[in-house]
Amino acid sequence: MFQPATVAIVGRPNVGKSALFNRLVGRRLAIVEATAGVTRDRLYALAEWRGRQFTLVDTAGIDPDADRDRPEGEIAFATSRQAEAAAQQADLVLFVVDASDGRHALDEEVARILRATRRPVVLVANKSESPAAAASVYAEFAALGFAGPIAVSAIHGEGTGDLLDRVVEALPDSEEAAGDAEQLAIALVGRPNVGKSSLLNALLGEERALVSDVPGTTRDAVDTILRRRDATLRLIDTAGVRKKPEAHGAIEYYAALRSISAIARCDIALLLFDATAGVTAQDRRLAGIVIEERKGLILVGNKWDLAREQGGDFSQGELANAIHDLLPFARFAPITFLSAKTHRRLGSLMPLVEQVAANLDRRVPTPALNTVVRDAVLAHPAPAIGGRMLRVYYASQPQTHPPLFVFHCNDPALVQPAYERYLENVLRRNFEFAGVPLSFQFRPRRSEEAVA
Repeated sequence: MFQPATVAIVGRPNVGKSALFNRLVGRRLAIVEATAGVTRDRLYALAEWRGRQFTLVDTAGIDPDADRDRPEGEIAFATSRQAEAAAQQADLVLFVVDASDGRHALDEEVARILRATRRPVVLVANKSESPAAAASVYAEFAALGFAGPIAVSAIHGEGTGDLLDRVVEALPDSEEAAGDAEQLAIALVGRPNVGKSSLLNALLGEERALVSDVPGTTRDAVDTILRRRDATLRLIDTAGVRKKPEAHGAIEYYAALRSISAIARCDIALLLFDATAGVTAQDRRLAGIVIEERKGLILVGNKWDLAREQGGDFSQGELANAIHDLLPFARFAPITFLSAKTHRRLGSLMPLVEQVAANLDRRVPTPALNTVVRDAVLAHPAPAIGGRMLRVYYASQPQTHPPLFVFHCNDPALVQPAYERYLENVLRRNFEFAGVPLSFQFRPRRSEEAVA
């Protein structure tokens, strides 16, 4: 397996880095808004051009003049540090400038920072839609000290083919990497300010995601690779989902959509809630979305250190039962309590992830499955409807990840929701499916002898 090279997109705020990122990867992954500072975390995606794959990294705007003494300045300073770190770790840097504005004083500062990284740099003059802007980019930006800029329009796609040609030419040869196991995607979801980015950083052992006491700091769904023993995990840090994100502006609304999309593309969702506040209606809504998407689910009570300081004679088991009472439809989901900030009980999380991952792929042998189903139907027959009894003939599991069970019966219309829940509970008692939603299908089949 080849390890893809890394290409970081950097520049001052609001020069169109995220629009260029979306254009080069061919998907709308990064949020694009005509507001400076929209991107805050590093966003990763795999891109391909002429048979060569590389990892593209979208970064926040670099603003060396950010005032750390002001709350918004502290975030700007931290995001600039994130962008600088991405540039230092990249194999190639795309330095994006705004052709419509011309050379800016901040461009000079960014150029100075990039020269210090000693990384190869390709200068990209974005917003070169007009012929005049495209014609003047060389003279305008030559003073930055990098090879002739490539004029592009990220919005319209002009010049991006030439840019990708230049990227592929400048990339180092791919190194042969040890064969990685298939990546397991883990999404960190929850309300704003429950500690998702802090947990990501704690698991990685480094400051990869921006952490702030200001709710809503993370806006994009950020993918990060974590190698653990023989497994490769893809951690997806998502924006906090508010009850009505549309009421907080377009950026919050689209960030919430990215978070919900992240649930759809993950294997297991870690639903973080504040252990000091308990489960809210928004947490219940997010749990419902995870289950509807048929993803593995683990409930994570963060800020456990603060919850213990608040006192109370309750045990973790009692608190877990209380949480499950508030989420009766998610009783199958395991619960752990930890502190991402102090790392207290952090070691309890990954064993649960490994357990749920194994359960997603668990296949029950057909003879054992039918023995359990036969005994369950004999012990508790379905109630008759219109004088007709449900007869289950045969059960099978044709699919895993998530598990799907098919019950062949005389008439699927005779299956009531309560009886379906009964069969699910029976399977969960007899087979290990903690953290995994089970899917059932009932199909008519009259030619088989009945199990019951």
